[in-house]
Amino acid sequence: MSVIPTIPTIPTGVSLPRRLGGIALHVVLAVGGLVMLFPFVWMLLTSFKGTHQMLNAPLDWLPDPWRAQNYPDAFGALPFAQAYGNSFYIAALNVVLTLLTSAMAAYAFARIRFRGSGLLFGLFLATQMVPAQVTIVPLYLMLSELGWIDSHLALIVPGYVNPFAVFLLRQFIRAVPIELEEAARLDGAGRWTIFWRIVLPNVRPGMGALGIIVFLASWNSFFFPLIFLNSPELATVPLLVSQFAGQHGATEYGLTLAASAISVIPMMIAFLIGQRRILNSMAMSGLGGR
Repeated sequence: MSVIPTIPTIPTGVSLPRRLGGIALHVVLAVGGLVMLFPFVWMLLTSFKGTHQMLNAPLDWLPDPWRAQNYPDAFGALPFAQAYGNSFYIAALNVVLTLLTSAMAAYAFARIRFRGSGLLFGLFLATQMVPAQVTIVPLYLMLSELGWIDSHLALIVPGYVNPFAVFLLRQFIRAVPIELEEAARLDGAGRWTIFWRIVLPNVRPGMGALGIIVFLASWNSFFFPLIFLNSPELATVPLLVSQFAGQHGATEYGLTLAASAISVIPMMIAFLIGQRRILNSMAMSGLGGR
């Protein structure tokens, strides 16, 4: 008896709508990305223009001629080198100290159970919903009593407590198998040893992403330096760019936008290096959605 081979059928009616939906989604995202990218591209192009070219009607898209001198002129008009140094070391300290304190707090909330721990964690997260402008007056008075006004300590110390950082790292720590800690405990390891040698190496991706986020937030901070700093030699890059725009923004647009581009370069580099890590970490922690 001969066996007639059967030809497998290809399911239809599902792939085409999904494919069209995926194409439409990518088109919408691409258009949205171009819309958000437009101001940045316009800033870069305009930073190479002369003042006379920006007053033309209609406006020219491309510089003609390209004026690269705007960048050295803007960098030399104000102490940008000193401001860069201030912003870098403030951001670096914020990253190191935030990672250290947040990791310890996250481990306590994730692994150490005590009465009222859930309520305490909920209250701690609720502080993230309070705008910084609401607490700026008591914070200013507190820092004034400590003698930290017009000091970089006013920008570093209050940043140690970061509810978002604690929540993010807590999600990563909860994903670490508890069996690893139990095995280490059977070998005689204490809580501190387990934290340093078991937990931290397993949450390195989350700490890397959090470090980039904290660096970007610290570098881009304008409100707190504006309130707490008075001396020009202590100014950060956003504060110096604001002062530069106040002095030159009404007459020399090219210099102002060149100064803005100078301030954005470190943020671009940090984000381009860590964008994949940030997105992957958000997805792993449950913040990325589906």
